[in-house]
Amino acid sequence: MTDDEALMIVEQLLQPRRLNDLQQLVFCRSWRGQGYAEIAEDVGYDVGYIKDVGSQLWQLLSELLGEKVGKKNLQAALRRYQQEKPKPDGVSQPVGVNFATITPDKLEFPSGSVPLHSPFYVERAPIEAQCWAEVSKPGSLIRIRAPQRTGKTSLMQRIVAYAKQTGFNTVTLNLQQADRRVFESLDRFLRWFCANISQQLQLLPQLDEYWDEDIGSKMSCTLYMQRYILKSVDTALVLALDEVNRLFEYPDLASDFLPLLRTWYEDASEYEVWQKLRLIVVHATEVYIPLNLNQSPFNVGLPIKLPEFTLAQVQALALSHGLEWAASEAGVQKLQALVNLIGGHPYLVRLALYHLGRQEVTLDQLLQEAATTSGIYADHLRQQLSHLQDHPELAIALRQVFTETTAHLEPITTYKLESLGLITLHGEQIKPSCKLYRKYFQEVLGFEF
Repeated sequence: MTDDEALMIVEQLLQPRRLNDLQQLVFCRSWRGQGYAEIAEDVGYDVGYIKDVGSQLWQLLSELLGEKVGKKNLQAALRRYQQEKPKPDGVSQPVGVNFATITPDKLEFPSGSVPLHSPFYVERAPIEAQCWAEVSKPGSLIRIRAPQRTGKTSLMQRIVAYAKQTGFNTVTLNLQQADRRVFESLDRFLRWFCANISQQLQLLPQLDEYWDEDIGSKMSCTLYMQRYILKSVDTALVLALDEVNRLFEYPDLASDFLPLLRTWYEDASEYEVWQKLRLIVVHATEVYIPLNLNQSPFNVGLPIKLPEFTLAQVQALALSHGLEWAASEAGVQKLQALVNLIGGHPYLVRLALYHLGRQEVTLDQLLQEAATTSGIYADHLRQQLSHLQDHPELAIALRQVFTETTAHLEPITTYKLESLGLITLHGEQIKPSCKLYRKYFQEVLGFEF
């Protein structure tokens, strides 16, 4: 039994409660045989605190399993419980799951970020715990990179929520919400930036008192942040910047603003006031604009690249959607067929499970119609097709990826295709992200393989 499988059993046993992120991490690392000191060093917590988390966790598991549980007998205790738990009518149903309480009307259609208290959010341990630890550090920077609809904003929102619970001030800026004219000049963008931070902190904007064209926009913005914003807050300020990749469409602006973030991050090592600032930078792909390595914020701080869902995570999510057949070994094989088609792409997985949970389609029917205009992915595939039709050079490049084992693309083309989620990067290799896209574009664009 893997640590993911063991954790899934515990989470099902706990329903409707659940372990918090740090408890999950301590459980998984302990299952693998790691000691408290090693866990604490990996995630940046004090070893005494990790021991306390472990002690509370073992007490909770002892109550759940009906026997004394500790690090040494964790695996044996959970296996005993699993073996002794009766299974109704011979169904291999994980303990703790009451399928009768999961009804189709409670399912969430996957649109936008996953709500904070949603039971359908999938944690990708140990990423969440790493982020909690990092945002707690003075002057920290977290960089989250993932294609569209893969969970980066959902993770960012949970980091911000954790920061709020910790007592920090928080500000979230989504650059997609800014008017196009905001990006027309550096001065206009930085004033928009500072004004929005002020308003979210319920501070009266005082830009004109700090803005001085003689010293320039970047220095004016820096003084505004240092002498007004950071001096006005009593605790740390977590500043989350979502959809930063929009800046990549304005290379001159990006080349001025992004190094400014790097400067603030580095100033935290020298000036106490900048230690209050904790940055979260969220973007869809690699950065394909020229930035000096010593000025880029994309090679410092904690890098987070969100992985696709594993088969075990897809199974756990299927169970949370009331699909009791997913509990059996035969069910896992069925889910494997789904993963073989769409990979572990979070949005594609959740869309499938939503329709399956509402009994609007069978899995066999879903798989058969997935790449057609009558399948559940029709709208999504049409959106992807529209992008390619608007930019024929992307269609040509995607065909190259489909047909060549070692495709070589221009950096900006790679950026756009990866941002759309159509390709994945494995070192120097560029590969199609899933078979679904291959089947669909082969049909509608006449790609021949």
